[in-house]
Amino acid sequence: MASAFGGKGPLAAVRDIAATLLATLQTRLALLANEVQVEKHQILQQLTLGLALVFCLGLGVLLAVALVVLLWWEQRLAVLGFFSALFLGLAAYCYAVLRRDHAASDPLFAASLAELQEDLRQLKAAAHEQKAD
Repeated sequence: MASAFGGKGPLAAVRDIAATLLATLQTRLALLANEVQVEKHQILQQLTLGLALVFCLGLGVLLAVALVVLLWWEQRLAVLGFFSALFLGLAAYCYAVLRRDHAASDPLFAASLAELQEDLRQLKAAAHEQKAD
């Protein structure tokens, strides 16, 4: 029995296993913290750029519609009705795309969860091999 544990005894083997598990847990927590930091940075950057985009686009569209209304002043109701329908249609399309993309997105911390599942699989396989011996 001593040769199976490298001559250290069962208590030393349990300590080695516990140390290995703690090291694995530390590595996984570091991976998780890294993923959180990367996600936070990406979300803030996308939010800032998205808000700037919406502001600039909204202002540009408003000025373009005002210009078209001024150019065709006699048909101002038709022009305003056309642009209202156009922008409401575009808003509905964007909403549908956002819902589809949100439903298809990967769950948060997918890489960390996959690594933890792989660790669990390997531990179970090692436990089954040890029982077979």
